This record gives sequence, structure tokens and C-alpha cells, in this order.
Amino acid sequence: MKFIHFLMIATMFFPVLGCKEKHVGGQKQNVVKKQLPQPIADEKMLKKTLSDERVRRYIYPQRIVWQTPNTPQAKITGAEKLISSFAKQIMLNQSSSCKLVNKGKAPGLLLDFGKELHGGIQIMIGRMQSQQPVRLRVRFGESASEAMSDIGDGHNATNDHAVRDQTILAPWLGTVEIGNTGFRFVRIDLLDENRAVPVIGVRAVFLYRDLEYKGTFRCSDERLNKIWETGAYTVHLCMQDYLWDGIKRDRLVWIGDMHPETMTVMTVFGKHGIVPASLDLIKANTPLPGWMNGISSYSMWWLMIQYDWYLYQGDISYLRKQKKYILDLLNQLMQYIGRNNSEKLPETRFLDWPSNAHPKAINAGLHALLVLTLDRGAKICMALDDESWAKKCELAVRRLKQYVPDAGQSKQAAALMALAGLASPQKLNKNIMAVDGAHGLSTFYGYYVLKARALAGDYQGCLDIIRSYWGGMLDMGATTFWEDFDLAWMNNSCGIDRLPRPGENDIHGDFGNYSYKGFRHSLCHGWASGPTAWLSEYVLGIKPLEPGFRVVAIEPHLADLQWVEGTFPTPMGVIKVRHERNSKGVVVSTIEVPEGVRVKRKQ
Repeated sequence: MKFIHFLMIATMFFPVLGCKEKHVGGQKQNVVKKQLPQPIADEKMLKKTLSDERVRRYIYPQRIVWQTPNTPQAKITGAEKLISSFAKQIMLNQSSSCKLVNKGKAPGLLLDFGKELHGGIQIMIGRMQSQQPVRLRVRFGESASEAMSDIGDGHNATNDHAVRDQTILAPWLGTVEIGNTGFRFVRIDLLDENRAVPVIGVRAVFLYRDLEYKGTFRCSDERLNKIWETGAYTVHLCMQDYLWDGIKRDRLVWIGDMHPETMTVMTVFGKHGIVPASLDLIKANTPLPGWMNGISSYSMWWLMIQYDWYLYQGDISYLRKQKKYILDLLNQLMQYIGRNNSEKLPETRFLDWPSNAHPKAINAGLHALLVLTLDRGAKICMALDDESWAKKCELAVRRLKQYVPDAGQSKQAAALMALAGLASPQKLNKNIMAVDGAHGLSTFYGYYVLKARALAGDYQGCLDIIRSYWGGMLDMGATTFWEDFDLAWMNNSCGIDRLPRPGENDIHGDFGNYSYKGFRHSLCHGWASGPTAWLSEYVLGIKPLEPGFRVVAIEPHLADLQWVEGTFPTPMGVIKVRHERNSKGVVVSTIEVPEGVRVKRKQ
């Protein structure tokens, strides 16, 4: 009877796809063909699934930044146990825990996981007197003060793009996982009154791509080494579903912002499919005559990335797939050259946020960017064996160069003008870019200012502003580089790794502009990674001269450094170099290149 009962239940839950009659002992029986669900083996199902290169790693808190003082209404005991080793599995007989008690007021504590992460957290709850789930409030923050903030307060705390402040239910004798954002700090509060909750452990669930850092950089200045590594890590975190601009806010593919990110990806990781995938995503969602992300300059940056991707990777097959869109976009851009040979690009006219209130800077910057784009367009067309279109681009560049705009004392505009060959890099550097150090710099266009000042031969000036500007973020506790930064913000401000004292400014909550006011400001923004690519290209001195690194220039510029060494990934292998100043001040280089790469010596 038990077997028959089981058979009846089984036929209720498993689909019968085919039956046939079988006679046993003169009786007719139905024999069920075994057909269990096999979604993983189903070819149709497999075609609809996507693999994910990302992995999960568990990170434990490094310290308790703050906790509510113990009172009769709210009490916390054993908080230090959250930063010591604890069991990874809930057990019936666990006695060691951090205990939160709410007798009318919510107790809370603030955890520091040591560095910026992408993902969420796990909270492990032990035995409670009541088996009912308990309400916890969880707040993520890129800074300690953001994790302490309330949504909509005077410092512009938000849940935009990723929910970072929410109430959750935690189970009796179980584990809850919450969050998908960028954070370093987490505050946890017990909301339910008359509840005592044993928190066995809290750990971050770090979601990232487990990639080898094929590119490396080391020099005699540890501050520069840290800056290179921080820029690399910033972009590494932004390599999520696609190449995002930020992991808390701006979890989007902003194609202009992606140019410095792409340069960092190629410098650190070499060829990675996330770059063409992101380029294709934007193209597929921007039928012409539309502008990528609604910004004309961003469509130009898409063409610039196409050129640099081909130059560094030598992937002509990928470039050929873009030909029709590229030619149509180039044709569209040429329509915006005015009768006086200046650009007449439509709204939205955008370079970067600090330039947004300066029309002269925007006009000059867009004009220079159009020159750079059409110049790269000519090179792309030659690679695609389309000489007629290359000549059209070259003619357009000659027209544009007949008009020289006023940079308006903008470092961003001056940098693009220098790179476009519209004016003397040396004069632009002396009169604009080198004035007042890093004042007026932006984390996005700082990369192009560095490139332009290098073109002017001012390598020492470049190292100085990298140390002060990007190094300034490190001084304020950064472990990734920010959406924007101004050295003036540092005056009387506390770093992101502690709470401000009375009379101090909050470097995160009290500053910012435009879309990044206060806590909405992203503290992990891939467009800020420029020094990583720049240091490898100009200090290590590694630059491709022919597509795919068939020919490479290796010309180091040490400035005040004693030595520098590192690696650079190419499609044919890793280039290894070391440059060291000898006792006579002469730089001696040791260079190792993979087979198929030819080094062009400086004449």
C-alpha cells in the first residue's frame, strides 16, 4: 500500500509525457516513462541563460566605527565579536554573539569593511526568545557619515540607482542577505521594541570579476604606486554587468565616461569583452541621428574608444562590424561644422561638470573634440580600406583647424585644444594648465590635462598634480577615486573613514554640485582612474604605434623618480620594463617584449 500511495503522489507532481499499456499476469497496467525536469540540460533553456564571470567573496568587518551608548532603553554587548573570527554556519548551541536589545529605543552600530566594495551583506541571527522574524534597518555608505544618514536629509542622501537604506526581516536561527550597491560602511539598527537579537556575524558579500592584474606599476614613490593601484581597483569594481561609471550611483554605461575607463582596462587587464559589449549596448540603443546618452560629445567619445580599442588590441574583425554605424556617424558629425569652420553641435553640450557653467570652455572643448574625433575617424577609415571616407574626414579636420577658439582659461578646454593641435601645447600649459596646480581640475578630464601637459614636456608638473589631487583623495580616506573632487574641500574637513567632530566639515556630505550634491556623490567613479593609464603610458613609457602592439614605443619619463618598473598587457603577451637612473643621472632601461612585438627606439 505504501508503494501504491507513493506512486499516486508521484504521478500528481511529475508530468506524464508518454504512457503505454503493459499486460502483467493478465492485468492491464499503465507504465509511466520517467521524465524528471532537467532545466540545465534543456537546450532551449540554455540558450536563454547567461553565464556570469563575477564571483562572490566574503569580507569581514575591520572595525566598529560607532555604536549607540548603552542605556536602559537600548543596549549592545559583544560588538567586538563581529570583527573576530566567527562560525560561517548557524549552530544550535552557539553562545558567542553580539547582542542587540531594544527596550524602547533602537540600538545600532556602524561597521567598517576596510575598503570600497560592490555587493551586499549577510547577517547571521542566532536563537531568539521569539521565533518571529525581527525588523532590522540596514544602511550602506561609501563614507562613514553616509551610512549614518537618513534619506532626504539636508545632505541629499538617496536610494537612487541602488537601494542603500532599507528595513529588512531577519529570521530566527538563520541568515539574511541584503544589498546590491557600492559601500565600505554598514549601519545596522534593531527596530522592533522588546526584542533581543543575537547577531552571530556580519560579513560583506563582495561581487566582482576575479581578474588577473596583468599590468603593473611600481616606482620609487610609494604615493604614486598607491594612486596607480587605486585607479585600477576603481575600474575593476565598475566592471559589473557592463562597464559602469559608478557602483553606487551611475550604475549605467555612460559612453563618454567610458573612455578613461577603457584606457585603464587595457592598461591593467588587457583585452576584455566588457568593453566591446558596452560599446555595442550603447550603439544598439542609439539609432542615428540620436546621440549616445543624449549627448553629442558622447557619440564622439564612442568613436574615440573604437579607435583606441583597435590601436591597442588590433581587432580588425570587430572594427569592420562597426563600419556602417561609424561612417553614418562621421557623416552626421560633419554636418555640424559651421560656415566659419567652427563646430555647431546641438544640445546637450557637455564636457564635464566643472566646465558646465563656462560657455567658452564648452565651445572650445567641443570644437577640439570634434577635431580629435574626425582625425581618429580618418585613421579608422584607412584601417577599413575606405580611402574616400578617410579623405572626407581629413578635409573636415583641415576646415576645423582654421578656427581656433578661446579656451576661456579652462584647463579642460586647453587640454583638448593641445591634443587636437589647435594651439601650442607649451603655451597652453604655461598660461592655463600649469596655473594654480590642481585648481579647476576634474576627476574625468584630469586624464586629458595630464596627456596635454605631457605633450608640452611638463612631466614633473604632471606628477605633482597626481600626487596632490588624486593623492588628496587618498589623504581623505579614499580607497577608490571619486566622481569629483576639489582640493579646497579638504580645508577643515574630516575624511570619509570617520564621523565629523563638532565644527568640522563633512568631505562627503557638505560638498558637491550638479547631480552629485552631498551623499549622492559617488565615491567610486571609473572616469576618475586616469592616472593609472597615464603613469603606464608616460612614466613607464609604453605606447602602441601600430595596431595590436606590432610596433611599440618605450620612452620613459621619470621626472623626479629614481626608478620605475612594471608590465603592460598586449595581444601577444606582456611587456616588462625597468628604468633606473644610474649614478650619472642617466636612465638605463631593461626591456622584455613578447615575440611579434617590435620596439621602436627613440631617435
